[in-house]
Amino acid sequence: MTHHARGTFDVKTTPLPPDDAAGGAAIGRYTLDKQFHGDLEATSKGQMLAGGDLAKGTAGYVAMEHVTGALNGKRGGFALQHTGAMDRGTLHLTVTVVPGSGTGELAGIAGTMTITVSDKHSYDFEYTLPAAP
Repeated sequence: MTHHARGTFDVKTTPLPPDDAAGGAAIGRYTLDKQFHGDLEATSKGQMLAGGDLAKGTAGYVAMEHVTGALNGKRGGFALQHTGAMDRGTLHLTVTVVPGSGTGELAGIAGTMTITVSDKHSYDFEYTLPAAP
């Protein structure tokens, strides 16, 4: 059965030192700290890589984060994988649960999260969990 979770989140990004492995390319590295509110009451920690030319409205990023807390009353954790691109100011974003990353009552979770960026960041999380034995 498919479930939905909706709410808002606060995010803090902190720049990390440049990585010489990028060969001099302008690739930014950041830590992520999030606090989710609503159907997902949780915190997350992660890292993001980003590059592009924001002045031209073009950029891309990838990120991994681990979420820990309660999802519609079920406690546990899971990892999210982000892939995003901006083309002339239009954002295309995919956020998916990493297969096999669920723990606790969230073991076996699968799904996708839609993020809306405005004055307040919000999420709409469509997910499935295995049937209880």
